[in-house]
Amino acid sequence: SEKKEINKFLYFYRFLATVAMKNIVVSACLLGIACRYDGKEKKVAEVLELTKKYNLIPVCPEQLGGLPTPRIPCEIVGDKAINQNGVDCTKEYVKGAYESLKIAKIYNSHIAILKEKSPSCGCKQIYDGTFSKTLIDKKGITAKLFDDNKITVIGESELEKLKDLF
Repeated sequence: SEKKEINKFLYFYRFLATVAMKNIVVSACLLGIACRYDGKEKKVAEVLELTKKYNLIPVCPEQLGGLPTPRIPCEIVGDKAINQNGVDCTKEYVKGAYESLKIAKIYNSHIAILKEKSPSCGCKQIYDGTFSKTLIDKKGITAKLFDDNKITVIGESELEKLKDLF
């Protein structure tokens, strides 16, 4: 019947649209997943809106590295991730960065929207390691690994850059 043919066409069209959509890795907290160090999320409506145009692939490098939620805050000191109690969490941060990279590669994603200022995901600035809320120009561990692997990283305040990336 004609209705059956139209339904087949619509199903096929939706399938093609999904396949044709670009994949973007996104910090899970920006999508409303409560995975931050404080057990909360940082949902950004403009990031969620992107689901209309892109396949968004959520990652939380800290969780992927084995850290709990909530967890004691970490900052980068030199090349180490040290928590507020002085415990070295570098191994978990590096593992989470590599697991996030694996996910990006599985989904053939060349763009990531990561949480600004995070010791994992910060793409321009992170806290300086003194736990005084002082920012320095440096990338987080996952953001740097993504950059090193030719994945373009932008922060949640830079969404306008997406139009230039596709």
